[in-house]
Amino acid sequence: MWRDHQVEIAIFVILFVGVSVVGFVAARWRRPDNLNHLDEWGLGGRNFGGWITWFLVGGDLYTAYTFVAVPALLFAAGAAGFFAVPYTVIIYPLVFLVLVRMWSVSHRHGFVTPADFVRARFQSPTLALLIAVTGIVATMPYIALQLVGIESVLKTMGVTGEGAIARHLPIIVAFAILAAYTYSSGLRAPALIAFVKDTLIYVVILVAVFYLPYKLGGWGAIFDAADAKFDKTPAATDGILLNANNQLQYITLALGSALALFLYPHSITGVLASKNRDVIKRNMSALPAYSLLLGLIALLGYAAIAAGVTPLKNPNGTNDNNTVVPMLFDKLFPDWFAGVAYAAIGIGALVPAAIMSIAAANLFTRNVYREYLKRDATPHQEATVSKVTSLLVKVGALVFVVFVDPQFSIDLQLIGGVIILQTLPAVALGLFTRWFHRGALIGGWVAGMGLGMWMLYQIPNAATKRAHFGGSAFPLKEFGFDSAKTIYVGFVAVAVNLIVAALLTLILRAASVADGGDDTSAADYFADEGDPRVDAAHPSTKPEVAPDPIT
Repeated sequence: MWRDHQVEIAIFVILFVGVSVVGFVAARWRRPDNLNHLDEWGLGGRNFGGWITWFLVGGDLYTAYTFVAVPALLFAAGAAGFFAVPYTVIIYPLVFLVLVRMWSVSHRHGFVTPADFVRARFQSPTLALLIAVTGIVATMPYIALQLVGIESVLKTMGVTGEGAIARHLPIIVAFAILAAYTYSSGLRAPALIAFVKDTLIYVVILVAVFYLPYKLGGWGAIFDAADAKFDKTPAATDGILLNANNQLQYITLALGSALALFLYPHSITGVLASKNRDVIKRNMSALPAYSLLLGLIALLGYAAIAAGVTPLKNPNGTNDNNTVVPMLFDKLFPDWFAGVAYAAIGIGALVPAAIMSIAAANLFTRNVYREYLKRDATPHQEATVSKVTSLLVKVGALVFVVFVDPQFSIDLQLIGGVIILQTLPAVALGLFTRWFHRGALIGGWVAGMGLGMWMLYQIPNAATKRAHFGGSAFPLKEFGFDSAKTIYVGFVAVAVNLIVAALLTLILRAASVADGGDDTSAADYFADEGDPRVDAAHPSTKPEVAPDPIT
């Protein structure tokens, strides 16, 4: 009952209201003469310095759902849940050069979305439309999962009612506030709130990793308790160590997730808001510090096992493992600190949800509305459409959580990773080469997406008794192998995408089928800032903005 959690609720509300005020104040922070421009509303004026970008991108990638889902996966499956730690380490060296190039070309040519780049690079509105739709579809369940993260806290505090609407009323109110200040402040709102969010999470986790071993008899006792639990389960893929049945899934999931992370539109949006290439380089060097934090967050799952935490139930009677971390804090910490932890999770949902809705709205505005509905749209009209679309995206995410089984939203997020990976050839490889034919890239997208959806359809979910779309671990026996191993669907699908795109490119070029892509040389296209020759040939479309007062 909520009456047993009045201190936690009070602290949660105070901190939540505080960051909401910050969100509205952000509209006046470094306010330009004209906020009705996508460069200003959707990219914060493309002028964020090192510290702002570090908190913004970190807050964008490490979400409320990360806070509850990664420990929940360790709680339920053991070592397999640690896949999130190596993939965040792998990704930063991989994208170091890629993101610098993406920033350069987007800054010079005024691109707001990855689909803008694909449209110009390959001169294909069809391919750009596929990239845009893929990004929107992959982002929607991700936003819904931020709501799932907030809901896990509210359920722990007993702030729920009867019926779909009443049970989710606090979330509806929270996202209405989020929608209001995102509409008025754009990307500046999550940029400011990210400072508060990350500070709270760092404080909560650092206290937890010292306090929990003290309460539970040390990390040795915690690992022993987890090992004892998994020894009693019939599953062949759980345990505190990987085994022959889950190693391939672990490797391919970590690598596939690493490749997908910065293909998500919201990740690229945070990068494009940086004021120069050096900011991106410094951030890609420093962001692995978040991976250390993620490793500590993951261990909360084992601590919950040692503490004897029992997750709350979903309405259908199944365990809601997303409540494991909130229940752990409720059981072992003082009420006031549990309230701070709940606020960290709740606020941790606001930053990524805001950026994701902005990124999805920008994709619709630039690559659907302007391309197909109003080619002569003014910057003011673009900004207005993007603001309205960001509201609709949030409403769509709310509908998912209110009327759809939350577990299905979680499965959809896994599907989202498979979906967004299919943009890798056009977006990531397109930054380095135009060898792929634009028609071949479309063919590769169709092949990869089709195979990925077929594989996902074959996967059941034993916990929820769902026959299809129950996860992303595909049994190799379905391919005819005599093996109990599984493999990440996205890894297979993007490999097929690349193979088909390469083969079709060879065929189309052998048949002399015209391509019509952008022939701008790499030297000009990706040149560093400050080259007068290149600046004259390719003037930047970025509006003038005030210097960053923080950095």
